[in-house]
Amino acid sequence: MKSDFLRIGMWLALCGAAVAGCQHQPAASAAPAHAGSDATAIASAQSPRILVFSRTRGWRHDSIPTAIATLRLLATQQGLQMDASEDPGLFTPQSLARYRAVVFASTTRDVLDDAQQAALQAFIRDGGGFMGIHAAADTEYDWPWYGELVGAWFANHPPDGLRSSQVTFADAGMTDDGQPWPVTDEFYNYKRNPRGQPQLQVIATLDESRYEGGRMGADHPIAWCRPWQGGRSWYTGLGHDAALYADPVFRRHLARGLAFATGSSSRC
Repeated sequence: MKSDFLRIGMWLALCGAAVAGCQHQPAASAAPAHAGSDATAIASAQSPRILVFSRTRGWRHDSIPTAIATLRLLATQQGLQMDASEDPGLFTPQSLARYRAVVFASTTRDVLDDAQQAALQAFIRDGGGFMGIHAAADTEYDWPWYGELVGAWFANHPPDGLRSSQVTFADAGMTDDGQPWPVTDEFYNYKRNPRGQPQLQVIATLDESRYEGGRMGADHPIAWCRPWQGGRSWYTGLGHDAALYADPVFRRHLARGLAFATGSSSRC
């Protein structure tokens, strides 16, 4: 009888150990998955971010969705998170502190109130970056500080839309063959020539001799950049036509601007 009890006790002990082992294994395998998800969340939270702002209160460009999609692709390639919005309420010191740069993608007219303007000024002065695309120059005409930030305000463009010309980049390496870039787009004339402003570097010029409606003469800057009041500013007048965003040269141009605006490169 005693031996029977002994055998039964040993059998129960072995079964208990087996059950405990089976219960322990899922917990061990779940731990790495939890750790991995935490690591992903932390990496995402720590990734630098940009804000693409496309509010319009004047002309609305059909190319805005394409611009946003292209910027998202370029941001991903540069390891950036991106938020796209038309909400001016994001322009507070607390909200802008999340971003490395703000991109105005064909904004038009008065898009920020006084408090929001002050927040953008503080953001730039704290080392933030600004990137303006096309109609960013058709924005905030009553705000002198913005006019200096963007470099030059839009004056007019040739009637009837698109024209074809050539763009010459200051860095010949922007094109595959180092030659001027043939481009079709809506070409802005500006209220002033931005060349000669303190620390401003013209990075691309337009050949007015190849189309009608240019009003700036032999020196027609179409893209420029500069350090500005503690931060950085980069602008291109190109980007009206949605088809342009598929052009590898234009994408390279935008990518260079994004890297400069976010402070990851000193070249613009």
